Amino acid sequence: MADSSPTPTSIDGVTALYRRFRPGRFAELRGQDHVVRALQGAVKNDRIVHAYLFSGPRGTGKTTAARILAKALNCEHPLDGDACNECASCVAITRGSSLDVIELDAASNNGVDDIREITAGAWHGTPGQWKVYIFDEVHQLSKAASAALLKTLEEPPQHVVFVLATTDPHKVLPTIRSRTQHLEFRLIGGETLSSLLHDVQGAAGLAADDALIDAAVRLGRGSARDALSALDQLIATGSLSETQPEFDGLFHALVHADAVEALRSLALLTREGWDPEQLAESFAAEIRQVFLLQAAPDVADAVDADRDRLSAWGSQLGLARTVRILETIGRAMREMKSAPDKVVILEVALVRLIKPELDSSIEALDERVTKIERAGARPVAAPSSTAGPALRPIGSTGGAPPVSPTAGPAATVAPAPPAPPASPGPGPGSGPGSGRAASDAAALSLEDVRERFEQRVVPRTARSAQLLLKNARVCSFDGQRLSIALPNEEMRQNTEHIAQGLRSAMEHEFKVNFQIDWIVDPSLVAGSSAPSSRPARPEPPERSGADEDPAGDESSIVVDSMAGHLISEMFPGAEEIS
Repeated sequence: MADSSPTPTSIDGVTALYRRFRPGRFAELRGQDHVVRALQGAVKNDRIVHAYLFSGPRGTGKTTAARILAKALNCEHPLDGDACNECASCVAITRGSSLDVIELDAASNNGVDDIREITAGAWHGTPGQWKVYIFDEVHQLSKAASAALLKTLEEPPQHVVFVLATTDPHKVLPTIRSRTQHLEFRLIGGETLSSLLHDVQGAAGLAADDALIDAAVRLGRGSARDALSALDQLIATGSLSETQPEFDGLFHALVHADAVEALRSLALLTREGWDPEQLAESFAAEIRQVFLLQAAPDVADAVDADRDRLSAWGSQLGLARTVRILETIGRAMREMKSAPDKVVILEVALVRLIKPELDSSIEALDERVTKIERAGARPVAAPSSTAGPALRPIGSTGGAPPVSPTAGPAATVAPAPPAPPASPGPGPGSGPGSGRAASDAAALSLEDVRERFEQRVVPRTARSAQLLLKNARVCSFDGQRLSIALPNEEMRQNTEHIAQGLRSAMEHEFKVNFQIDWIVDPSLVAGSSAPSSRPARPEPPERSGADEDPAGDESSIVVDSMAGHLISEMFPGAEEIS
């Protein structure tokens, strides 16, 4: 029900809070509004079914709701489908002395003989109008006992109602589930639990401050019974530190990547008597709150000072690292179940969290990269092109041939003629390094630009660009403007697809953003500057000159389109016959 529900009925002579203030009416049952509406409406409208199945987490009110249903069915003065909780029948059911309600613990009475005895007694009359059987943990009945219950459950006497309660409905036989009306109980929200505990505190006159109540709500984890038990324990000890471990030391170690401090904090907790599995479970619960406070603050259960503390730790850890901590602790909890020494598993997990280099997971690798980025590390610069001559463009056999960086077939190519002083070369002060260092592009000569374009720029482009640029020639250069000629208009139009890559290669080589003009020069088809018209095979040393006229070479193939380039590249020496 809503937070304004009445305080649960106090039972005299009982000191445990969860029993003393157990709800006695539907109006007192909190956090299960959907169940209350279904049951109260069924009683009010006289639409009671013969069997119910209540399922849900522990401490959420399953057995309590079954008793309230029994009260409402047998109440002498019902009000709007709810029990008065004052008549003789209601008082007897509350005290557990009513003959109208039979409770059975199926965990200890799971034999077939026990069920047969109960089903036989179901036909006997009782003082009240309805006879209610409550089976707790019904999923623990044996198969034979479930089969013995099945027939009576399907066709019970007219005055009998069966209420089956379980925390694991999937273990109940499907034939039993199909003969019941299934109502699912849910965990109770933090605000509802907090309101309940404050009401109980006022009704019982407890000396508990808000911090104790908030801690009890957190320890209850959605269970009203667990929250009331935790409040009992907190009031008895008077200290939060004695009822839950203190994890600030571990948080500090994780934030500052201090493995020694982490192991010392864990050792201190274990010396205080905390079980490693309990520590891992409690620490995972704290980390979960840190995660929720970063990802979805409205979902987190932490309140007041505890919320501020966990939010501060979360801001220092970051969301990505918080998720990794939560996953690593979760894996450690699974490994602990079969480990001979459980604390070792937790120690290894903490060290892996602090030293990602010891962890081979993708998350650990990501954390290492993130740490490098935060430290301001910069990637290693690409090696300067002065470290070695440029490679020959794929499929190219013309122009001034560059020297291969490794020994191989290309070693048979004769060295290029001496270059002008500004051109790249092996001597000190020359080569691309000096070109990059020059700030004035006008200092470059046309021959220098042409040679470096053919030998260093073209090899840096994509394969398609190299095929197109083999028949290209640098015609003019005025410092900022570069004119490049192509044999025909079709090839000139295709330059749109390679413009971006060529511009990047030019900037990398000359450190100048040239403006490129593409022109058409039909004479390039048979001209002396068509180095790429030769087939893609090693060139004899005597034909290594860049300005040599290949027109007399019978093995030369003259192409004037992109299609011709592709054909000559794939089928060197081929001749078109049709």
